[in-house]
Amino acid sequence: MAADLNPRDAAPAFLTRAGWGDAQILPLAVDASFRRYYRVVDAGRTAVLMDAPPPEDTRKFAHMAAWLAERGFAAPAILADDAAGGFMLLEDFGDMRMRETVDAAPESEARLYAAAVDQLLRLQRHEAAPVPPYDRAFILREAHLLIEWYCDALGLSVDSDGYTAAWNAAFDALPDMPVVTVLRDYHAENLMLLDDARLGLLDFQDALAGHPAYDLVSLLQDARRDVPAVVEASMLARYRESTGVGEGFDAAYHLFGAQRNAKILGIFTRLWRRDGKPRYGALCPRVWRYLERDLAHPALAGVARWFDLNIPPHRRGDPQELA
Repeated sequence: MAADLNPRDAAPAFLTRAGWGDAQILPLAVDASFRRYYRVVDAGRTAVLMDAPPPEDTRKFAHMAAWLAERGFAAPAILADDAAGGFMLLEDFGDMRMRETVDAAPESEARLYAAAVDQLLRLQRHEAAPVPPYDRAFILREAHLLIEWYCDALGLSVDSDGYTAAWNAAFDALPDMPVVTVLRDYHAENLMLLDDARLGLLDFQDALAGHPAYDLVSLLQDARRDVPAVVEASMLARYRESTGVGEGFDAAYHLFGAQRNAKILGIFTRLWRRDGKPRYGALCPRVWRYLERDLAHPALAGVARWFDLNIPPHRRGDPQELA
């Protein structure tokens, strides 16, 4: 089923109220959520229209955009907002995404990933934003998306209680770390290269307060592009050197990596089965490669054992093919 590239019928009226009634509306991006994005062009000026029908909530985006901008980070300015209608008009950051830039110029990869790590370090020096906690209940609920969607699609009968116990044991062993703002989708397709040399931020409306390893994993184990293992190792070392967290941070990094990748496998399967977006299934083999890299860490021995007993290697891949 092809994605609907048209905004909702109420979009033109919103643009008229915002002073953009004569603008041309051009498809820009289809989100994994229910959001749609469009570039609106009017007499040499451009902006981005966010069409966010319920259950999306533009107020969360506005809240985080203001919090980030107040601290010097490049979040899009909000030009107009209709929270009740689910529309928002945003500053246009252009077309220079980190992902396409790195793919076209591989020699820029190390430099741009270093810049992204450094921006993350600056973000984590601030007190966490006033957002909900990324707590154990939330973490486990996300991890269980693997069973709920991926395992179900493949007809796998698995030990759900053992799954929960394995994750709990691994997280119980982690040392405490400061709670920071976790943007949750901090990766190359959500980072824009701006004219002032800053990295523009997108897709931060679901931010939570949690562990500093999570966004680093999101960046370096990117579900949508292959991040070479050597780049991942170099950037993880850069982060450790800048923070002084030491080698023990690796356990948290790989544990949150495993949790995030398990969650993504569930979400991508759901996007295929429930939402009719088949392209996400094809991304799952890459996610499995990251997940297996994480499971090899000694801190995840119990979680790795669960996977060995419940999801054999030949059932790890694109759920559309395996089902």
